[in-house]
This record gives sequence, structure tokens and C-alpha cells, in this order.
Amino acid sequence: MSVRPYLLGPEDGEAYWFLGNLCTLKAGGRHTRDRLTVAEFVNPPGFAPPLHRHQVEDEMFYLLSGTARFHCDGETLAAGPGDFVLLPVGLPHTFVVGPDEPLRALQITTPAGFERFAAEAGVPALHRRLPDPEPIDPAALGHAAARNGIELLGPPPTAGAAGPGAGR
Repeated sequence: MSVRPYLLGPEDGEAYWFLGNLCTLKAGGRHTRDRLTVAEFVNPPGFAPPLHRHQVEDEMFYLLSGTARFHCDGETLAAGPGDFVLLPVGLPHTFVVGPDEPLRALQITTPAGFERFAAEAGVPALHRRLPDPEPIDPAALGHAAARNGIELLGPPPTAGAAGPGAGR
């Protein structure tokens, strides 16, 4: 596999609406010899994914703006702009975005593969405007997750799980 250098601008990359979030893929397996995936996420205030664990990848977040409380293996990590969060493979985790502004973060997974889950469970974002919310089919999400090495363990935490300030 031949890999060539490239440059993507701020709006460039394959984009998906994934669980109501904008996910723009910046690098994936075909670009990195299956070593890592890099995606820029914009999550709305209060968003929380289901409790889950990755069976293959370590997952990392570098926060660009906004705040979130990450919950992983019994620990709570309050993060804000400039912070880096590591969620090791196999450990149950989720997060809750702060209530005051969207969370914009780079999500990095290694090895690559998360991009396949985002493409399968999401819908192409032909524009960057938030679409009308579509109900999430839990069974379809669970099947897509299982096919991509992600185990769904429970529902998203409630907004109250974010705690006061939901950030720092």
C-alpha cells in the first residue's frame, strides 16, 4: 500500500452525522497503513455516548474547545481546551459534554478502524448544518458496533452525571 503526504483544510475530510454529532475523518487506515484513525468531532452541549468499550483500539481525545467529563473504569476526568484524554482498550467508558457550548475535539484511535464504524453507523454529512434529528435504532447501532469491535454496555449517562460545571 502506497501512502502519500496530503493536506486537509479545516472543512476537508469525509464527514458523517454520527449519533447527532459531526464527525470529519482526517486520517484512517488507508492513509496510515491501518495504524490509526484521526477524526474531528463536534458534539452538542450535553451529548453523551452510550457506555461502551473498544475491543481493539485505544481511544484518545485532544480537546480544542468546550468541556467534557470522561468516565472510564471508575474514574472521572474533567477536561477542557488543550487537555488530552487517554481511554485504554478494553476499559468501559463514556463522556458527557458540558452544558454551555459544543465540544470540538480530535479523536484518535489506534489501530485504525473507527472510521468504518462511523461510516456504517452514520450518514454522510453533505453540509455542515445539523440535520433534523433521526431516532437512533439501538439494534442497528449495536450490530454496527459489534461488527467494528465495539461493545455497547449501557445507556448514555444522564446530564446530571456531568456534575456542576461539567468541565473544570
